[in-house]
Amino acid sequence: MSVEDDLARPWWRRWLLNRFVLVPATLVIVAMAWNAWVFTHNHGVIAGRVVDASGAPVEGAEVKLWVFNFTTFVEKASTRTRSDGSFEFTSNPSHNIQLSAEKAGVGRSRIPVRLYFQSEDITLRRPLQLSDAAEEGK
Repeated sequence: MSVEDDLARPWWRRWLLNRFVLVPATLVIVAMAWNAWVFTHNHGVIAGRVVDASGAPVEGAEVKLWVFNFTTFVEKASTRTRSDGSFEFTSNPSHNIQLSAEKAGVGRSRIPVRLYFQSEDITLRRPLQLSDAAEEGK
């Protein structure tokens, strides 16, 4: 494209297609979209399921929410699983957490969960799978 062609375009089009306008405008749009997504997904809801070693749902397992507190993880909340093995926490204040599940006679499990921002809503993709600690040592 020659200089004459560029000058033949309307001034507003030259201004809008300038890299000094396009790059900051793109950054502003991305930041606004990210903030809108965070605003609609920051209720602190954590949902998931607990299953046994064979993949069957575990009813009545105790699930604990552990929140990172500077140097260690501290238990923040606890709940029991429903008949389908599902559980839900509605008060997660952190972005660096762990979940543990345990049921006598079935086993236990503990997993780290790293979130992108505080109070992010999440549904675990994989269930917490309980396994007997004595079996793990074999």
